[in-house]
Amino acid sequence: MTLKIVIDQGAATAPYEQLRAQIADRARSGKLPVGYKLPTVRGLAEDLGLAANTVAKAYRALEADGVIETRGRNGTFVAAAGDASERLAAVAAAAYAGEVLRLGLGRDAARSAVEQALRAAYGE
Repeated sequence: MTLKIVIDQGAATAPYEQLRAQIADRARSGKLPVGYKLPTVRGLAEDLGLAANTVAKAYRALEADGVIETRGRNGTFVAAAGDASERLAAVAAAAYAGEVLRLGLGRDAARSAVEQALRAAYGE
């Protein structure tokens, strides 16, 4: 199995974010199974023509999101990300609900704001 990451240098999205998004999407979809060993930072940077710091930044973001885990000298692996991602989403949703309630918005206005944000985030 290969990682098959493609970085578009001409894209408006930063290379580290493209890398982070592609790994996260593949991990969540199961294309990268739990336990899959990712390339080293230096190795992936060389393969993709990126600076090592760019790959390291993506790996740090992925680890913070619970998508990957670093096991010291043993390497970096795809974690059981679904549960962690869902927990983080639930925490964010609860914080949002509390904030819109504090602002005095009704359910319809709160839902509308979420729908608009999702359309923008997913490019719809």
